[in-house]
Amino acid sequence: MTFTPENFPLVSFIIPTLNVEPILDNCLASIVRQDYPRANIEIIMADAHSTDRTREIGKKFGAVILDDNGKNMEEGNIKFDFDGMKISRDSIYISLLLHTLPSEPVSQIVARLDCKDGDYIVLEKFLKDSVALISPLKYKEVVLAMNYRRYFTANHPTEYIMVNIPATEARYYHNDVLRIKMRTVVGKKEDPTPTIASYINNIVTFPHWNVPQKIGVKEILPKVQLHENYLEQNNYDVINSNGKVIDDSKLKWKSYTAENFPYFFRQATGSRNSLGVIKFNLQNPFDIFLHSTSWKGAFEKKLRFLSHGCVRLEKPLELAQILLEDKIDIKELHSGKKNTVSKTIKLDNKVPVYIVYVPVTVAGNKVTFLKDEYDLIK
Repeated sequence: MTFTPENFPLVSFIIPTLNVEPILDNCLASIVRQDYPRANIEIIMADAHSTDRTREIGKKFGAVILDDNGKNMEEGNIKFDFDGMKISRDSIYISLLLHTLPSEPVSQIVARLDCKDGDYIVLEKFLKDSVALISPLKYKEVVLAMNYRRYFTANHPTEYIMVNIPATEARYYHNDVLRIKMRTVVGKKEDPTPTIASYINNIVTFPHWNVPQKIGVKEILPKVQLHENYLEQNNYDVINSNGKVIDDSKLKWKSYTAENFPYFFRQATGSRNSLGVIKFNLQNPFDIFLHSTSWKGAFEKKLRFLSHGCVRLEKPLELAQILLEDKIDIKELHSGKKNTVSKTIKLDNKVPVYIVYVPVTVAGNKVTFLKDEYDLIK
């Protein structure tokens, strides 16, 4: 391909904190000597702020200088609602810059920067072949999918779980091999599942469900007021602010509203628990986690946007057995006995989890568009 000012791609170079000014000056001088279109040069300051001097250097060569402070250094321009990874992603770019020969054509640098992932290549070809045929929103969806592929190609660990919200699907990878693929149930549009990059640090067997107060007063309280046996039939206890179980038969249920209800609901352990028999705790500020469920029929539905935000897994016990090996009793979990004592099992190594929102999938050479259930693509 012949690169011209019209078709030459924008390349963002990341400059490390140490020796910023001489590296910046030398890199830009080398690039401009190769007739790289000046308007297409972007410099990102890694963990450093631009100064009058760096801006002056950039202006001399016609480059744009951007402050970054580690926020946009991913390989692929994507963001999570919560990113607990805190991993610097600049090593690829810096390595290329520091090991580039003065005589090396910029086209070779650009080619090496580009992603070699198979799905990325399919998406890239689709975009080139269909750019005039697809809507602007679908164009954005493909670009988003490509950026995610770049991100995972450069940054994925040896073991991780990826949940794609629009696909209502989860995948577990180990050493680049897909070990488990399963359906999921994710948040409703009014209770969307957030995008998260974080870690599972422990797994809880036979978890209690401490019902969030918003759900308790909106969904459970009205049912109790209509059916006096509802709590007993569904294994709920009423808990006071000190965490003590109280005698619900003495409460004047008709007097309570969503605004004045002073208690909490907690569901007993067992197979009828809404969280099922296992819960994968995920570090994040939204109280989002992965879990099994007592309602298996949900996985047979075509549309599985049914939860309050947490992610229900179709094959939680298979995943737990791989992650915990001999630390977990799968037979006991299958028994699902009521009021089984809950246990928290710490993982030897935290397992990365990526909850993403990508309404495009690739299977072989086929690109499929999914419904943008949360209307996030603008």
